[in-house]
Amino acid sequence: MITLNINGEVKSLGDIDPETPLLWALRDTLGLVGTKYGCGIAQCGACTVHVDGNPARACQLPVGALQGVIITTIEGLAAKDGTLSDLQQAWVDYDVPQCGYCQAGQLMSATALLERTPKPTDDDIKTALSGNLCRCGTYNRIAGAIKSVANKKAELEVTETDRAKGA
Repeated sequence: MITLNINGEVKSLGDIDPETPLLWALRDTLGLVGTKYGCGIAQCGACTVHVDGNPARACQLPVGALQGVIITTIEGLAAKDGTLSDLQQAWVDYDVPQCGYCQAGQLMSATALLERTPKPTDDDIKTALSGNLCRCGTYNRIAGAIKSVANKKAELEVTETDRAKGA
């Protein structure tokens, strides 16, 4: 019996083969279909999830090796009431998705980037998302959405610092 912590909840996968890739356990066993199958060889990024906060390719992660870690999928980025994360909202505001197929993986990689690097440079963004392919070529919109969230958070920090100083 394999159990995994997914999006803050312990989920039982029953008697699943421990070698089953996480991607298929998410989609077929748990019905979490936001994580997409792209290439199956960890090259395109469509299946990106977070494992203990780090981006990882679900198509190559055997479920038997994931007990005791925290897994976050695209379904886990929004609040429980359905409110989009700041980055998801920026994705909408910047009209990032075209076909939308790669977007879950792009969002997961971008979220991890902003958690590690709150004020990413253009090079930081290119490096962090270099393994996520977008057939529609919305890379500039993706970068714009990421920068907008980083700038918004930086502005909030300045405002909070000013308040703390009594300005």
